[in-house]
Amino acid sequence: QVQLVESGGGVVQAGGSLRLSCAASEHAFSSPVLNWFRQAPGNAREFVASIGWTESNANYADSVKGRFAISRDHAKNTVYLLMNNLKPEDTAIYYCNSAVLGYWGQGTQVTVSS
Repeated sequence: QVQLVESGGGVVQAGGSLRLSCAASEHAFSSPVLNWFRQAPGNAREFVASIGWTESNANYADSVKGRFAISRDHAKNTVYLLMNNLKPEDTAIYYCNSAVLGYWGQGTQVTVSS
């Protein structure tokens, strides 16, 4: 059973915006914390953002703070990552994760052109 499914990636110019979605099974969405990670070619996977039950419990990597916003829709079992003012260095595959349950999605590609 697929637990986490990401979508919303694409190609955007620098300065643009994208909103990623992570549709979760009920089991996966019950995780107290859900995360977004990313992995650029040749680089290790890195933390981007995490969220507890509400946005008041959100944390961000320094590299995206002030530009990205994570949110959680309990009615839709979906976690979002709104990415504004995108930069070429944000180019990566973005993954949704439940660390507690050990689930990863398949990833969605984000490409930012300069």
